[in-house]
Amino acid sequence: MFKRFYFVLAVGAALACHAAPTSAPPIKVPGSNNLEPTEQQSLVCKTVAKFISQYNYKKVDLNDSLSAVIYNRYIKSLDETHTYLLASDIQDFDKYKNSLSDDIKNGNLNDVYYIFNVFQKRYQDRIKFSIAQLNNNFDFSKKETFTYDRTDLPWVGSQAEMDREWTKRVKYDLLNLTLADKDMAKNKEKLKKRYEDLLSQNSKLNGNDVFQIFMDDFTEAIDPHTNYFDPFNAAQFNMEMSRSLQGIGATLQSKNEYVTIQSVVAGGPADKSHQINTGDRILAVAQGKDGEFQDIIGWRLDNAIKLIRGNKGTVVKLKILPQGKAVSDQPKVIELVRDKIVLKDQLVKQEIKTYNSNGKTYKVGIINVPAFYADFNAARAGDANYQSTTRDMRLVLDTLKRAGVTGIIVDLRENGGGSLNEAISLTGLFIKTGPVVQVRDTQDQVDVNKDEDPSVAYAGPMAVLVDRFSASASEIFAGAIQDYGRGLIIGTQTYGKGTVQSEIDLDKVITPSIAEKLGLTTGAKKPVSTGSVNQYGQLNLTIAKFYRISGNSTQHKGVIPDIQFPSLIPLDKYGEDIDPSALPFDVIAKSNYARVADLSSVIPSLTKIHNQRIATSASYKAYEQTIADYRKSEKEKTVTLNEQELKKQRDDDEARTLARDNSLRVALGYKPLKKGETKPKKEDLDPLKLEAGQILVDYINMDNKITKVATPATSY
Repeated sequence: MFKRFYFVLAVGAALACHAAPTSAPPIKVPGSNNLEPTEQQSLVCKTVAKFISQYNYKKVDLNDSLSAVIYNRYIKSLDETHTYLLASDIQDFDKYKNSLSDDIKNGNLNDVYYIFNVFQKRYQDRIKFSIAQLNNNFDFSKKETFTYDRTDLPWVGSQAEMDREWTKRVKYDLLNLTLADKDMAKNKEKLKKRYEDLLSQNSKLNGNDVFQIFMDDFTEAIDPHTNYFDPFNAAQFNMEMSRSLQGIGATLQSKNEYVTIQSVVAGGPADKSHQINTGDRILAVAQGKDGEFQDIIGWRLDNAIKLIRGNKGTVVKLKILPQGKAVSDQPKVIELVRDKIVLKDQLVKQEIKTYNSNGKTYKVGIINVPAFYADFNAARAGDANYQSTTRDMRLVLDTLKRAGVTGIIVDLRENGGGSLNEAISLTGLFIKTGPVVQVRDTQDQVDVNKDEDPSVAYAGPMAVLVDRFSASASEIFAGAIQDYGRGLIIGTQTYGKGTVQSEIDLDKVITPSIAEKLGLTTGAKKPVSTGSVNQYGQLNLTIAKFYRISGNSTQHKGVIPDIQFPSLIPLDKYGEDIDPSALPFDVIAKSNYARVADLSSVIPSLTKIHNQRIATSASYKAYEQTIADYRKSEKEKTVTLNEQELKKQRDDDEARTLARDNSLRVALGYKPLKKGETKPKKEDLDPLKLEAGQILVDYINMDNKITKVATPATSY
């Protein structure tokens, strides 16, 4: 279906014939870091453009019309709320609106970098202006307002007008601190430190950041799911897919110029050492037992992570300053052997809830599936225990069956997808055999992907819980379960991502020989290497579109649940159908499949019972009030700068939120909280999950009314 090696040869051969153009650097912008593109980025840009032009599922021309779309996306990425750039800047940039497509094809990124450098100058100017404003006194008794979201307003027309807006912004920041602490000198010092941190972080931006931002805007102007990842982000993407990484087993964050331990993964090298704790600061890193330490204070977090991560079995040494120790204290040196870390908190998880209905007790197993993941490298290496959604689900199902559950709910809320193969194999756990999804490629050839395994891991009553952020592989699974009549689909309309991407390692396209011909170096006067460390990044290219076995695409429209819940996620702000570059909905011929059951006879009755129950449900009413409050707050873009008015507004909002949350807590059997009291971590305040279980129990009670069309091979 995807001619990977043909692509590599075709594009690689084309690149070998065309050297990257040499051009003058971007126009200098005094006051910015004057970042410049590299020849390597030029080559990657041309390579990605060639792949997209020739092989992307959506056929597009890199013309003036598309150039304008890319330009608008780029400006929006830099300054969506019209906070930094002036109207005169936009007028200056507009000359590039229709030429970016030619720049992309030629690998000329000078205009892109010039726009960014102007933005960076404006950003730095605004933060420096804010620091200077802290020398002034502010009157918080004035009747004044500040518009913090200018997205729908015109660009600011003059420097004087921008200064007035930013004076209000500083006043708002200071007022927020003043509401909590009346010590003005302390608040100004705290705010000054915050602004200085912003300047420090901005100074660490480099050309890779600019390139990644622009390539996102370029590729997503083609379609929302064709993406370029630079080497660091490619590693992050593949880590997400495998749900594992190789390193020390710690989550890191940048805090006050220090790389700081945010959390420690249970069972990882950091945890087993008993010497690393949350809040510890990493001062330096050394490779191997005899390697020299490299100071990482003030480093960007991604660069520090590259040093700390490494292959399983290798040694890394860290200089650690424990939390609470002064900077002048002696750091301790810790030697760790890197290992493979499984991110267990991101794997399939299960719980059991008990329901009572008609004098009977029902145990419902609820299985949370956060993604459709698979550790492909471990599988290829022959690891019999490699991590995957299907393998983990099978184990969970065995556990739930032994516990005697009456039915199960597969919770796919906020599951953005992942591996197509995992979606197919996961569906196979619940049906005997048959088609699961249809895939149409760029040549209009349709391939029907089937479950060939006749065994069924679970044949009992089931439901699938979805929301607006259930996408891609989640929609394949939910759509197949719905088409087979295998179970109920409950929740809100899903995202509508019905396209297939292939991951292309650009190091396999841009070979060392091509790089050498083009004179690309790592800065060490030698050609780049395409060894174990990726040099050019990864392109996720849309190469096909998938369809349900009923023939309907999930693209654009998603999966419509049998029983619908109100959505906290705004359907008009998130979803494939709001993205102008998204592919359209269409229909192809249905597959040849045998339905398990026809649920249309019971869905109206289930919906009626559900509506009657939620009409008197305090927890459901609290949830609907949460949605209403969220919608109201979304519309607000202006805030008062009067201290008394803002305090009253905040107090009223806090009281209303506490009352609403307590009504939900009481309805779910928990004690109400007092003001300032923290919710216990183990409490489950999810009324939708609770109601989904009630619906499944209703469904089980209607078993004799369900029209059975076929029977799974394995009974339960």
